[in-house]
Amino acid sequence: MITDLLPPPVAAVDAFEDPADAVLFPEEQEHIARSVEKRRLEFTTGRHCARAALGGLGIAPVPILPGPNREPLWPAGVVGAITHCKGYRAAAVGRASEVWTIGLDAEPNEPTPGGVLEAVALPPELAMVERLRAAGDKVAWDRLLFSAKETVYKAWFPLARAWLGFEDAEVTVNPDDGTFAARILIDPPVVDGVMLDGFTGRWLVREGFVVTAIAVPAP
Repeated sequence: MITDLLPPPVAAVDAFEDPADAVLFPEEQEHIARSVEKRRLEFTTGRHCARAALGGLGIAPVPILPGPNREPLWPAGVVGAITHCKGYRAAAVGRASEVWTIGLDAEPNEPTPGGVLEAVALPPELAMVERLRAAGDKVAWDRLLFSAKETVYKAWFPLARAWLGFEDAEVTVNPDDGTFAARILIDPPVVDGVMLDGFTGRWLVREGFVVTAIAVPAP
């Protein structure tokens, strides 16, 4: 499913179940040892997908530990993202020489719990969600907005190495072509000579899930 959103330089793998043959490296096992079973399963399958995706780039399996901000620490020369929700896990990776950054998120195609939309959405985004809901589609538009904002953060952080709050990016969803755009509202940093002032991404709703993705070609 996730491969439908990403360009060819990106290798992506997803899973709708937790495979019995998914294993962790000792360093990863130590990290997750005290976690509850739900967290261990999503972590293990997420890493399983990530190593399969790395294999698509011809890279041998390696431990993928979390960094200080819970971001995956990829092998040198690799960028990527991992996502998981109930019933779905996915990972996407690319060579840094070809892909600048990747963002990825998956959510159930269900309305967000009460109060979440108001906590994450800016006034123009609230108005957009109301307009999209009025169209009567079978998409949980508030959940799609939330997912897109998560994906924007995952694409932003490896480049800016700084926090980006929900209020720091305004997302516009195109309901007709499966794309979205994000405008960064804080002073944008310049990374590798490029002003990091926004992203474009793609989304889909399938099999009961909302999935969003960003893959930016290397400048």
